Amino acid sequence: MSQTTRVLWVNPVGYPDYDVPMGELMAGVKAADTEIDLVSLNTSPLPNHLEYRTYEALIVADMVRLARMADAEAYDAMVIGCFYDPGLEDAREISGRTVVVAPCQASVQIAANLANRFSIIIGQEKWAVQMRERVEAYGYSHKLASMRSIVIGVPDLQKDCDLTTARILEAGRRAIEEDKAEALILGCTCSFGMSEIVQKELGVPVIDPILAAFTMAEYLGSLRRRFDWSPSRRWSCAPPPEAELEAFGIFSAPPPIGNRVRF
Repeated sequence: MSQTTRVLWVNPVGYPDYDVPMGELMAGVKAADTEIDLVSLNTSPLPNHLEYRTYEALIVADMVRLARMADAEAYDAMVIGCFYDPGLEDAREISGRTVVVAPCQASVQIAANLANRFSIIIGQEKWAVQMRERVEAYGYSHKLASMRSIVIGVPDLQKDCDLTTARILEAGRRAIEEDKAEALILGCTCSFGMSEIVQKELGVPVIDPILAAFTMAEYLGSLRRRFDWSPSRRWSCAPPPEAELEAFGIFSAPPPIGNRVRF
């Protein structure tokens, strides 16, 4: 069996501008024998962020289609690149032997191994309820010290990185001093490139969700190759019957890929 671990990263928006900078970030930390394909969607119309449940709902079916494709194209792991983890459970059901990972779950799992309590730095207060639901579903609500908003929407996080970093530092400092957080998670994949500065300044682990999700996917993908640890397909993990999928024609259309870059 080839030793190359293949990871598919999905930017679940019809907006390719983030593809290269995010891919370069992952390429800078990947193992030499890991191959990354980074895709964004061709769905139209589709906004450039998923800040609202309305937008998120529009792409869940695409995540399912891409999980099916990931298995067909022999990817070891696939990442749904949004901190809301949209369609995670749905994609896992149909992913065959491909492991499916998402940033929120990966980030809280890592943070829980580094600290007893963590805070999540969110862009807007709007996000808090849905993200709390996710953290609770993953079993980590007892470790969540707080969520602190920096009052910046997703489309603006990368427009002025100095401002965004300053707001993260302010919110992070309050989370540590007032909420007794021992680690911080940046609660959006579009906050990439800022964790090192914040970590150095505040002196606690600061989890970048892109790095958390990618390294988790890379690790789990390598375990699949080493030990054949692939997703279970028994009981609640069982996929739909192939005869039904064929009869319904669910996967007859091409995968919804707009842009594709390899690293």
